[in-house]
Amino acid sequence: MPEEQRITEKLKALFDHQVGDISPALEQPARQYFGGVHGLLDEHELSDLSLEVQHLITGVLGSENPFDRESPEFTALESFFVNLSRKILTRGGDVEDIVRYTQSLQNTLIQALQHESSVEFTKSRSVLMFFSNHFIELILTVFRTYLNQKDETIRLQESEIRETATPITEIWDGVLTLPIIGSLDSNRTMLVMDSLLSYIAREHSKVVVMDLTGVSNIDSQVSHHLIQMVRAIQLMGAQAILTGIRPEIARALTTLNIDLGDICTRGSLSDGLKEAFSLLGVQVIAAQGSQQGAPAH
Repeated sequence: MPEEQRITEKLKALFDHQVGDISPALEQPARQYFGGVHGLLDEHELSDLSLEVQHLITGVLGSENPFDRESPEFTALESFFVNLSRKILTRGGDVEDIVRYTQSLQNTLIQALQHESSVEFTKSRSVLMFFSNHFIELILTVFRTYLNQKDETIRLQESEIRETATPITEIWDGVLTLPIIGSLDSNRTMLVMDSLLSYIAREHSKVVVMDLTGVSNIDSQVSHHLIQMVRAIQLMGAQAILTGIRPEIARALTTLNIDLGDICTRGSLSDGLKEAFSLLGVQVIAAQGSQQGAPAH
């Protein structure tokens, strides 16, 4: 019988019969890194975690080839660590603690086996290689899970940024307003354009009022992107109105030789909305007893 097979059969026998329940020993690493002051897992979760670890490792040892890290049994063990990592990370834990738990679990497991069997497994190269190879792969699984979750978080944050960077509002049937606030760089301009054109196509909007009152600075590349945005709006059959161009922005556009001659501009958002209503044939009248106007067909 090959040495590896003898070792794994002996380990499985220890798990199945001689060792009995070593899950209390396996709880210690979990309590150290996830329980107590950390508060990441409650008492029931700590107990269930240790029982499941013991069950899964027993499954790996009892598989057709315990050294095969592509076996269904080891895949199940990997899935357990993926789910554990996601849970701990979602609850505010650190990836370093999950890695330390995994390393500590390996050491605790070997020590528990030695204690119960009176066999010095630390002197067995095959045993050490078996656990070392498997737990290294589990640590890599933890890191892959962490990176995947981090990438997903970044994607969600980028999505939120895109939404807040493009506060497109339909102020009236067919009339969109797009207030642009802060620095307008090339990346943000492209995000705004993509969202705006998609909105126009979806809602069949007729007029877009882009308010630049809150734009703090503008450069040559962004100016050209802005003009491209206006042209794209026109190509889609809608009218573009630029409002709130501040003096410093106007000077910058002049210095950059940006021609806005054929683009509708108005001094304020209010004037831009009046122009938009006019283009749609909507008359703005004052409501009875009110100083403010209200659009009326």
